[in-house]
Amino acid sequence: MTVALCTANFAVQSAQDTSKMDSRPNIVMIVADDHGLDAIGAYGNQVVQTPNIDALAKDGSRFENAFATVSSCSPSRSVILTGQQNHTNGMYGLEHKQHHFRSFDDVKSLPVMLGENGYRTGRIGKYHLGPEDVYKFDQVLSKGAANDMQSIARSPVEMADKSAGFIGESQQPFFLYFASDDPHRGHPFETYPQPNTFGNRQQGYPGITEVVYQPEDVLVPPYLPDTPAARKELAQYYQSISRLDQGIGKLVQVLKAQGKYQNTLILYLSDNGIAFPGAKTTLYDAGIHLPLIVKAPGVIQPSEGCAQDAQLCTSHEQMVSWVDLTPTILDYANVSRSGAEIQGKSFKPVIESDQKSGWDQVFASHTMHEVMMYYPMRMVRTKDYKLIWNIANGLSYPFAADLQQSLIWQDVLRRGITQYAGRQIEDFLHRPEFELFDMKNDPQELHNLAYLAQFHELRAQLTLQLKTFEQNTDDPWLSKWQYE
Repeated sequence: MTVALCTANFAVQSAQDTSKMDSRPNIVMIVADDHGLDAIGAYGNQVVQTPNIDALAKDGSRFENAFATVSSCSPSRSVILTGQQNHTNGMYGLEHKQHHFRSFDDVKSLPVMLGENGYRTGRIGKYHLGPEDVYKFDQVLSKGAANDMQSIARSPVEMADKSAGFIGESQQPFFLYFASDDPHRGHPFETYPQPNTFGNRQQGYPGITEVVYQPEDVLVPPYLPDTPAARKELAQYYQSISRLDQGIGKLVQVLKAQGKYQNTLILYLSDNGIAFPGAKTTLYDAGIHLPLIVKAPGVIQPSEGCAQDAQLCTSHEQMVSWVDLTPTILDYANVSRSGAEIQGKSFKPVIESDQKSGWDQVFASHTMHEVMMYYPMRMVRTKDYKLIWNIANGLSYPFAADLQQSLIWQDVLRRGITQYAGRQIEDFLHRPEFELFDMKNDPQELHNLAYLAQFHELRAQLTLQLKTFEQNTDDPWLSKWQYE
């Protein structure tokens, strides 16, 4: 009798727990590949067509000061899914087999923590992480090599269609990692004298109405030279973004059709900046200052004028970084961080109550892109200033293959031009130990203040913050202060 009563009580308690669990929000994280802040309607570009990304901003909010901690694919994705700096979790560079960068076996990732706490987890599209036991998802909806033109990761409407079954599988809350290959450069990278295709192809993709842009219509961001070569490549880049946008529209349709849109936390972000020299693989803002749009669960009242113009929608000025993504998602999922080393903090209070204090600086850490591209840099950035420590400044700055072989760079080299978007190419390739920039008056980071006497005190203050950051994140390169 006692046993039967205990069993009945346990069953009631389990039903209550399940009911409580099922009310938690679903989570969809959309990660673009190399999408800069420069080409989204919600962030002010009136040429590129991104109506579905803009619609997320209307239903949610956008962050004006969101930063990757590293401008390189695998390291950045490792930060996104762990809440740890890449030098802490061990993903120092690209995960490709020939480079063999992998996170440490004892790292506890976001999908694992969610999976252990009642969430179904699934991924589709680009992965580019390892080992799989660390970044384990319950369901792998697609497989394919990174930047594989035959992979579904270049076909975002197909990705959304393939996600429908996973989304509707049960009432249990889910986490879907929706990672596109767009708008990364397409293979082959070396296309001179033609622009790279950025994954665009003549036969198109299922469910996509291709949006074609003319080079004369694109907006050239100030960190790129305004040349015919740059415009040709930006036109291809825009087309890839509009394709991705249509896939996001289809994904939202799927969520709405299954009655799950309202109770779903949706995040749109990019792993790093645009795949052009001066952006990707650098710690300049063009490489790490990125889009972050968050549609929180529940109904949000749009701000005045938002329905007509996404730029008038709710926005946040607080400084957040990709190390804050995992703790934010855990916060929304009501999952404890217990047993996981997480270095970021939840920005849920920013979204819900516009919390102001504690969001005034971010840090970044780049070590390598490919294994042969050793060039460690550490950075601290406030709203006013940025300090970059080029640890191995005696080396020439190394180029990633997709940047070195790009039409925009090859055009500059072959014409013998010595300046690139206001920066001397010699200065781009050979950098001093410290770079200090006034981000309000010099947003393109062209004037290094680090060695001017009037900025010595500021440099010392930021250097101390950088050292403290390295100590707090177990940075192996902390020792370089002693003997480099």
